Amino acid sequence: MPYQRLIADAMAAAVPHLHRGRVADYIPALAAADPSSFGMALATVDGEVHGVGDFERAFSIQSISKLFTLTLTLALGGDGLWERVGREPSGTPFNSLVQLEFEDGVPRNPFINAGALVVTDRLHSLTGDAAETVREFLRAESGAVIGTDAEVAVSEAGHGHRNSALAHFLASYGNLENPVATVLDHYYAHCAIAASCRDLALAGGFLARHGVRADGTRLLTRSEAKRVNAVMLTCGTYDAAGEFAYRVGLPGKSGVGGGILAVLPGVGAICVWSPGLDAQGNSVAGVAALDAFTTATGLSVF
Repeated sequence: MPYQRLIADAMAAAVPHLHRGRVADYIPALAAADPSSFGMALATVDGEVHGVGDFERAFSIQSISKLFTLTLTLALGGDGLWERVGREPSGTPFNSLVQLEFEDGVPRNPFINAGALVVTDRLHSLTGDAAETVREFLRAESGAVIGTDAEVAVSEAGHGHRNSALAHFLASYGNLENPVATVLDHYYAHCAIAASCRDLALAGGFLARHGVRADGTRLLTRSEAKRVNAVMLTCGTYDAAGEFAYRVGLPGKSGVGGGILAVLPGVGAICVWSPGLDAQGNSVAGVAALDAFTTATGLSVF
């Protein structure tokens, strides 16, 4: 397919939506993001990259990092993780405490904040440095110099009272292995990683290759990759996962920095970034671009 033209057309379809969202101003370091910014990149399973707009501009990946913490935890620690976190859509905001109490400290899925804290905790137990494990993986898959934006991490920590409450709540149920402060530090550090659409599209390629990394080594079995994609489809875009599946038809993981990483199994991974968010925390222009792309190409899992 003429991918370069197709993603350029998708960008054109997204332009009218650039100012229809609101940036994540509850994190002060993200409040100054320009809602007119837009980037989009597609990396094929062969590593060929097509990009438009600001596709090489680094942004705060935020909850997109949760895809990589989940994958690395499963690869290193196996399915035992699922005893501590579920796989069902939440139907509540990503930072909600309500469900956690009703379900005895077991988060509904690994992509809401409570679930991601449990996954971060487990990855830290397995590696001794959860955040650096994620950074190393992103560097290896993208070939880029990738690190945590310290300003964003400090900003999140300084305004992370609800995340602190979630972590202490999890600890009260015995669902954290490490000290709360350690888990929070690593959680903020991996959420505050700065990477571009190009970097993330390349880093997500292992799911398009059914679990095989860029160097040809296997990270996940084919079945495990299928399951990660399934959790992304049902839970990856907060409580708008049904709408995202309806419009885009791909497994995807979004972040409040404005990025969305989506997987086209057997074809490649595609990342779009625009900071204006809808009420659920997903990029308005990003969803519009992915909708236009899958509609034009017919590339979806349905």
